[in-house]
Amino acid sequence: MGTILFLTLLVLLIINVPIAIALGLSVVAAFVIEGNIPLLVVIQKMFNGTDSFPLMAIPFFLLAGKLMETGGISARLITFANTIVGNLPGGLAIVAVIGCTFFAAISGSSAATTAAVGGILIPHMVKKGYDVRFSAALHAAGGTIGVMIPPSVPLVLYGVAASTSINDLFIAGIGPGILVAISLVIYAIIVSKKQGWGGGKKYSAGEIWKAFKDAILAIMMPVIILGGIYGGIFTSTEAAVVAVVYGLVVGLFVYREIKWKDLGSIFTSSASLTAAIMLIIATANSFGFLLTRENIPQEIAQFMLGITDSTIITLLVINIFLLIMGTFMETSVIIILLTPILLPIILALGIDPVLFGVIMVVNSAIGMLTPPVGINLLVAGKISQLPNAAIERAVIPFLVIMIIDLLLITYIPEISMFLVNLSK
Repeated sequence: MGTILFLTLLVLLIINVPIAIALGLSVVAAFVIEGNIPLLVVIQKMFNGTDSFPLMAIPFFLLAGKLMETGGISARLITFANTIVGNLPGGLAIVAVIGCTFFAAISGSSAATTAAVGGILIPHMVKKGYDVRFSAALHAAGGTIGVMIPPSVPLVLYGVAASTSINDLFIAGIGPGILVAISLVIYAIIVSKKQGWGGGKKYSAGEIWKAFKDAILAIMMPVIILGGIYGGIFTSTEAAVVAVVYGLVVGLFVYREIKWKDLGSIFTSSASLTAAIMLIIATANSFGFLLTRENIPQEIAQFMLGITDSTIITLLVINIFLLIMGTFMETSVIIILLTPILLPIILALGIDPVLFGVIMVVNSAIGMLTPPVGINLLVAGKISQLPNAAIERAVIPFLVIMIIDLLLITYIPEISMFLVNLSK
């Protein structure tokens, strides 16, 4: 059955069947050929896969991100960051990374972060003399922080798939997100100094204070969300609802950049994205049921552990495997599909599943920068009006930087686990 399952999935993917449909049809094909399992089981497992309270966080975090993007919060965060560092060499590039980091603490989505910050800053950077390819690639890379800094939709998915504390995963994602942000800022400064980009008006203390006051409600949003989660006031799912209410009130009644007529399109786009993710989760759960029934994860774990008893080499092999998968599979698919397969290996090696969750998410984030699926490249390309090939070349240095960061996160657990251990 395992052979039938994977061959059917491979054929369906080759002929470009959407991944959610391909997962479901491969399970149906295996059941039909086997003949001793009723097809009703497929539907039951699909329902069971989505019948989870923590998964309720996904539609609300996606909606919160859309409200922030539309409601003027991202623009105010960028303006505030610009008054602080905009006059430095590579100032706007630094602002881009800082803006992505702030927005990441609101949206939980990589593509949303790239779109919200890049839509404002890429045209502005080009006007100020920055190379358009560098600007687009920087925002594509900066957008990946959106799935590392909590709240993070992929971390929620992993937490459900691995039965691991989502709160611990959120805390563990802070260190890697900051590491990637710092490394991108350093690279941006080096390139900007070499090319002579940046510099300009130095803002007075009064102007900085005015920008801070204008952005205070935007800055408070991640403080409220993360502070509430870590302070034990509400769960990550409840925090997502708080984020939606906060974003709706601020966008409608305070900043007044969201109009009542905009709500229909905001809700529709968020619901559409949620439906796509939930369908993948549903069919992947049926796929995972069949994998477990056939003991495929355990067999793969035994095979990999039989190759070497070195934790270092095994983690390297897993990272390479995940990076390859990330080139043609979406983040949600990687996490939902591969977590049941790889988790037994990780547990056998004695690695904390929280740490591995962060490793998986960082790997999948890098996949957002690699063709053909690389969603961040597509978003940045649409904003900058560049062909994919131009951005793909420009993003190579950022890929190298992020792979180095990935290795540091993998082999120095304290980067992720320091705050988790501190909170216990």
